[in-house]
Amino acid sequence: MKNFIEEVTWRGMLHDVMPGTEEHLMEQMRVAYVGIDPTADSLHIGHLVGVMLLKHFQLSGHKPLALVGGATGMIGDPSGKSNERNLLDEATLRHNQEAIKGQLARFLDFTSDAANAAELVNNYDWMKNFSFLDFIRDIGKHITVNYMMSKDSVKKRLSSEAAEGMSFTEFTYQLVQGYDFLHLYKNKNCTLQMGGSDQWGNITTGTELVRRIASGKAYALTCPLITKADGTKFGKSEGGNIWLDAARTSPYKFYQYWLNTSDADAEKYIKIFTFLSKEEIEIFTEKHREAPHLRLLQKRLAEEITVMVHSAEDLENAIKASNILFGNSTSDDLKQLDEATFLDVFDGVPQAEITRNEIEAGIDIVAVLNEKTGFMKSNGEARRALTANSISVNKEKVAEDFVLSTKDLINNQFVLLQSGKKNYFVVRIV
Repeated sequence: MKNFIEEVTWRGMLHDVMPGTEEHLMEQMRVAYVGIDPTADSLHIGHLVGVMLLKHFQLSGHKPLALVGGATGMIGDPSGKSNERNLLDEATLRHNQEAIKGQLARFLDFTSDAANAAELVNNYDWMKNFSFLDFIRDIGKHITVNYMMSKDSVKKRLSSEAAEGMSFTEFTYQLVQGYDFLHLYKNKNCTLQMGGSDQWGNITTGTELVRRIASGKAYALTCPLITKADGTKFGKSEGGNIWLDAARTSPYKFYQYWLNTSDADAEKYIKIFTFLSKEEIEIFTEKHREAPHLRLLQKRLAEEITVMVHSAEDLENAIKASNILFGNSTSDDLKQLDEATFLDVFDGVPQAEITRNEIEAGIDIVAVLNEKTGFMKSNGEARRALTANSISVNKEKVAEDFVLSTKDLINNQFVLLQSGKKNYFVVRIV
């Protein structure tokens, strides 16, 4: 059996752990869970640290439980929040649960006959028939209001810095989450809950319920909340969250997010978000420090995590797409891009529309560059650029006698104009 605590410690994934946890885990196979909020039908990269914890737990010979918070998702966790969240109906939660399980299956082994095969559980299944009176009688009486008020997540929301107070619904969240731990302790022999460092208060409420109601011993472990070296929020881009679902965040954009991390972040992230060994990471880090301009660490990080979340084929396409902007790609490379990836690659590039009738008739390149698109300010500027051999159509140099026609269309609807190395313009055929 592998030492799980040792593994997550060198990877920088350990923030706080209850005394005795390491010894407890080294005795025999144990069961641990991480709660996942089902407010969307996809995980985003902010969830990945918890998922990686579960995977390392499984690789260490233990049994992971992924708890989808169907019941707690109906309430909303106050931890780290300044406002109450929207509540979801059961049909939405069930849909989200199935989508999330599909994504988790890329990381965790749910299907093998091994004793430590992962399981997905939903706290809605044991909370839905629990009446309010039963809950406050059987669970609520064991935890004092003073104990609940002492939690940071509660204190912050009740402090003067919070614009709004805290509803009774949210106040009870830690009791509901604590009951999850008690339920899993009794029914799944689960003795450890893991989560982000902002979850410590909720997790220890669970260990307290196990102690008071079941006379048992349960443990808590948290990982650091991931931050970026420049102080901006991890997992966010200009377009919002970086999702694991390819329909929400394309593999190209996903790959680019990791490729564009800073040197300091890449050194940290490669330990957390890959399964590379300590020795491999040390070698890569050393090579990177010797020649940081080659961005070896960022490339390896982006490759590993893109294959893990998507596929080797998606990685290959993402690299091809990246080379279109930064490498020596050809017209054929461009034409292999699907519409979504093409638009992702040239997101933010100026665009103009030309009708299909005009393209079918053929348009001379000077008219395309000036009159039809405004890419060049005048016909004279267009001709000078063409004479200087600095104009490309779909990555291929063209002269003044070039005529744009339907044979030049990418995906039957786009043309890529380029002046020099870095000035791009997208023509959309309508």
